[in-house]
Amino acid sequence: MTDTPELFDSVERIAILRGGGIGDLLSTMPALEAIRAVYPTAEQVMLTTPLLASLLEDRPGPVDRAIVVPVFPDAVAPDGRGWREHPETMEVIEKLRADGVDLALQLHGGGRNSNPFVNALEARHTVGCATPDAEPLERVLPHLYYQREAARWLEVVALAGAAALDHEPRFIATRADAEAARPWLAPEAPGLVVVHGGATDPRRRWPAERFAAVAAELALDGWQVIVVGDPSERELADGIAERAADLAGGAEGLISSAAGRTSVRALVGLLAHARLVVANDSGPRHLAQALGTPTASVYWVGNLINAGPDGRRLHRVQIAWRGDCPVCGADGTNPFDRHCDHTVTWVDAVPTEAVLQDARDLLAGR
Repeated sequence: MTDTPELFDSVERIAILRGGGIGDLLSTMPALEAIRAVYPTAEQVMLTTPLLASLLEDRPGPVDRAIVVPVFPDAVAPDGRGWREHPETMEVIEKLRADGVDLALQLHGGGRNSNPFVNALEARHTVGCATPDAEPLERVLPHLYYQREAARWLEVVALAGAAALDHEPRFIATRADAEAARPWLAPEAPGLVVVHGGATDPRRRWPAERFAAVAAELALDGWQVIVVGDPSERELADGIAERAADLAGGAEGLISSAAGRTSVRALVGLLAHARLVVANDSGPRHLAQALGTPTASVYWVGNLINAGPDGRRLHRVQIAWRGDCPVCGADGTNPFDRHCDHTVTWVDAVPTEAVLQDARDLLAGR
């Protein structure tokens, strides 16, 4: 057994690089709590995207301050410039250099794009993941794709001397979240079910008509059902709600779509208030879990390894075991060696009845 690496001395400011989606941010929370415990007086500054910064704003948790990175290291500006050629992004880096960073944590990925950005901060110490082709940091964890993300980042911060306190992401809803969600709630219903039919990767999306069928049945059971999503998912969510209302007959008044119509705070409030969330492997599903809300979800097996819930008392999953593209048969189990660009669903083998049964069992407390 190897010894835990020593703590760094005189750490007053920690910069953390983490972009991506809501679930990506949440996967870092156990690591950041562990870092807070061993560097309790250090300021933790999250370098992130506008969406994730808005999620962290005025919220209890291990992050003291969020700074938006205008061009992330694995992206480009609309005019094609990368972060090194983008003045506003370089201003962020230069300001952090001037303020001084004692420890920079790369909790974003394999490091090929992100490690150069982290090194540009000129922190006294750097820790993160690295694939074989990534620029080195002071202390690195080899990046091997198939690993639960929360566990990965806990292993990274262990290199900075931080031991795990919790292995599950936690997120705190505030009074402002509840107030933002209140106008959407139907007081006559015994409780709320939130449905999210979207996912960043279309291969992870269960067919919309299956979500509609589950939503309709739950509305017929008496539950209020709200379909959520970001503005890009509004058409999808509205379609699910409309089809569910058609199927639900006399219960159609309990079904609505809030996609593209709510703030981030209202989304958090709805997920925290819900008795259940029915979703794909998606940001709202991960957020619901971190808030303590039960979930019934559909997963592709590879994503279950990296981002699935550990427990089954509150979180049920139906698994799609397909490993090859339904169109051309290309192997999809190696995320770094995709042989096709088809975007059809990989999870349509999961039957409606299985997800509905999971939902009803959780709503009944079983």
